[in-house]
Amino acid sequence: MKQLKVLVFSATFGNGHLRAAEAVIEGIRSKEPSAKIIHLDFGDFLNKRVNTIIKIIYSEMIKHVPKLWGKLYYKTSKVQPQSISQRFLNLNRLGRRDFHKYIQVFKPDFIVCTYPTVSSILAQLRSEQILQVPVITVITDYTVHSHWVHPGVDCYIVACTEVKENLESWGIRAQRIHVTGIPVSEKFEREMDRGQIITKLGLKSDLPTFLVMGGSAGVLKSAKRICKKLADSLVPVQAIIVCGKNKQLYLSLEEVIAQGRNPMIRFEFIDNVEELMSVADLIITKAGGLTVSEALTKHLPLLIYKPIPGQEEENSHFVQSKGAGCVAGNEEELEQLLNRFLRHPEEIEKMRIKAAVALAGHSTERAVADILKLVMDLRMEQKIG
Repeated sequence: MKQLKVLVFSATFGNGHLRAAEAVIEGIRSKEPSAKIIHLDFGDFLNKRVNTIIKIIYSEMIKHVPKLWGKLYYKTSKVQPQSISQRFLNLNRLGRRDFHKYIQVFKPDFIVCTYPTVSSILAQLRSEQILQVPVITVITDYTVHSHWVHPGVDCYIVACTEVKENLESWGIRAQRIHVTGIPVSEKFEREMDRGQIITKLGLKSDLPTFLVMGGSAGVLKSAKRICKKLADSLVPVQAIIVCGKNKQLYLSLEEVIAQGRNPMIRFEFIDNVEELMSVADLIITKAGGLTVSEALTKHLPLLIYKPIPGQEEENSHFVQSKGAGCVAGNEEELEQLLNRFLRHPEEIEKMRIKAAVALAGHSTERAVADILKLVMDLRMEQKIG
């Protein structure tokens, strides 16, 4: 049988696009161990200065002026796929020529995209019949921005039926949309020995455990004050805080941990989130699509704090609609919810039960099965034709 060749495009504008791409790659390798897979960052096809500027603007906006980001997101969320602005993004040479050249040399059997801009560019090439390779787009949130939508996409992998219905309202045919859940690494599906991990981390087995995560950039607002509240709580609790790349936060917690009445451990950037989620009773976090998916896969209830207007806000609505978590819009609401959950752990358990059925599970396995079936069907069509 011919060796399967796969090209995967993601982007480092937020860590979720990258994690979804890695999950798909892991899933393909488990089904097709001999597959040749190349994973590329969209930013590598841009001018380095342009790439850096875009990342800085995005990062600074969500940190300092999230409401402005939200206005921009919602203002552009209903733009028609064939509008002038969308066509400009597709045709303005944002790597378009280099993409096509690379594809012609590598000759993949299909292309997977987890970032909307590159998906849109390739789908336009597909519509123009310049590109002869199927384009599969993985939408990494529980909502659809218009930038993801393009009739040239052969297959959409989506989180839930709400996203499917949204795509259909844009004119995308139902047969092209596969509701599998957002792909997450297989390690989030594994059963883990909670007691063993608790011992490894130096925590106590008889205390509730709250996990505080602020994303890869460590941008959770008021993270230090959240940790101080948990450290000083009169109701016994232990906490794990993941600071990501936020070195300042990491260092500032030294005094909080030393003076607190409750146990607390801190980490910088880590690669064992699935272990931390396995021992946690509640996660206090942002609402990135991948973080939400990983937590729900681990049946872990979420307390989402100040979701960024736009996709995070929509992801939060999904969690609330499933009863798998709640949202604090300000520090006062957060403190009220923390007090409630500390004093009434049965409320956390109710959310855990809802979290356990919020997703069907095995999202990557199902996504990869649908993708490979699509490729097989297309090969059969080509043989018949």
